[in-house]
Amino acid sequence: MTRLLALLTLLGCSSPDAPEPFSFPDPTDAPELRGPGGPTGTFTEAELFEPCAYLNGGPEDYDHHNLVAPYRGHLVMPWAPEWSDGGVSLFEFDDPCAPVKVSDSFDTDMRETHAIGFAHVRVGPYQGDWTVVNHTSGIQIWDISDAEAPVVAGVLELPNVFYPDSYSRVVLSVFWQYPYLYAAAANNGIFVIDTLDPYEPTLVKHVPFEPGLRSGGVFALGDTLLVTGAETEDAIVLDISDPENPLPIPGGRFDVADRDGTPREYYHGNRIGDLALFARKGGGSGPMIYDISDPTQPAFVGDLPNSDNGGYIFYDEGFLFMGESGVGRVYDARDMADIKVVGEVGVDKVPGDLDTLTPYGHVALLSADEEAVDDQATAVIPWRTDPDVDGPRVLAVGPKDGATGVAVTTRIGVGFNEMIEPSTVFAGSIRIVDEAGDPVVAWGSAQEAFATLSPKSPLDRDTTYTVTVEADGVTDANGHAIGETYTWSFTTAP
Repeated sequence: MTRLLALLTLLGCSSPDAPEPFSFPDPTDAPELRGPGGPTGTFTEAELFEPCAYLNGGPEDYDHHNLVAPYRGHLVMPWAPEWSDGGVSLFEFDDPCAPVKVSDSFDTDMRETHAIGFAHVRVGPYQGDWTVVNHTSGIQIWDISDAEAPVVAGVLELPNVFYPDSYSRVVLSVFWQYPYLYAAAANNGIFVIDTLDPYEPTLVKHVPFEPGLRSGGVFALGDTLLVTGAETEDAIVLDISDPENPLPIPGGRFDVADRDGTPREYYHGNRIGDLALFARKGGGSGPMIYDISDPTQPAFVGDLPNSDNGGYIFYDEGFLFMGESGVGRVYDARDMADIKVVGEVGVDKVPGDLDTLTPYGHVALLSADEEAVDDQATAVIPWRTDPDVDGPRVLAVGPKDGATGVAVTTRIGVGFNEMIEPSTVFAGSIRIVDEAGDPVVAWGSAQEAFATLSPKSPLDRDTTYTVTVEADGVTDANGHAIGETYTWSFTTAP
């Protein structure tokens, strides 16, 4: 039999037990939504920037909230105070002023979470729906395959990560490029984690910084990782083309300065495409924006100083959203040289420490991480009269178009101009082919406005690959898909 199989191979025949060659599924072949999708309905001008509903996590909720995110037609809200005792809740959110809770959960070791990534694994032993949050001593991976019963699947405790100090040693945020996860762990630097098996995540590498950076945020686009600080004045861009070995980029560590060139303390950062966003803290609040498309020369783009105290910052289709302790503000940043305030909500309407304002279509979720009114730690705030009708637009990709010498271990990243529906990211909606047109098998994952395709095997050397973001594939929370196919190419190292 062995000789027969060998002969068949020589003749170009395949074994009857050989797997079928991989072919791309249709771009629209995402898993069926389990919820009704993003917010609908219209608002009057008088209803804008007035709270119309509140979200509560569950009976154990301490009313310490942060961001929200879409997943398979539901709004997903992690909730936890800085010390522990939190959970993950899902809501139907098509009527944003009458949200319906689908589930709530609880785990004593979950702590305050500032970022949340998702992976829908389509085949294999780990098939299902997964999300990742912070643990008191590391990270937690939750199985959300049953929308009505989220449950902790895997935990990884990381060295020298611990509470009670909420800024010095804890994990502050995560970014998922499944199967790799990056964790920002304050004064510890960052950790690289292998999450291929969500039940048994394993530590790959610890990356401390010298001089130190209190690592607050991690944001990956393909082969680069932006590491922002927590109450610091500088940030770092790393080369992660080898995901297990992040490397410094010459010039990639930079001071975050204002329009006058004065370095400014910021509370937290974010990334949208190739723009680094910072929420100014020292000497007032307001956004500061840098262009990191050339990570060797990060460049100031724009800012708008305010008199409050910056918290977290998000972006949606040209607008910035910031919690600024005593107020939540929306900024028009379509012209980043002339940023303007669109509207705001203060503590007179939503009491508490208003650190987070998350865009979600034509509403935003304003969250307090302490001092909130009972069961009102997250308020639904209409900020625009009409629902979002525009599909996502590509802002940046990684590796760059025309790049050469690309590592064969790279992942492919696409940065959009708004949060996307994570389950619509798969090897079908985003496609990688080699010079012969043969498809590359890859995992898909997404976080906020970033999509990642991770090839399951190293790419071939000295080969040009073409990537297409297929029209009608990737969607936003409202189900609107990218309108036109976006294509680019890069070449691996010889």
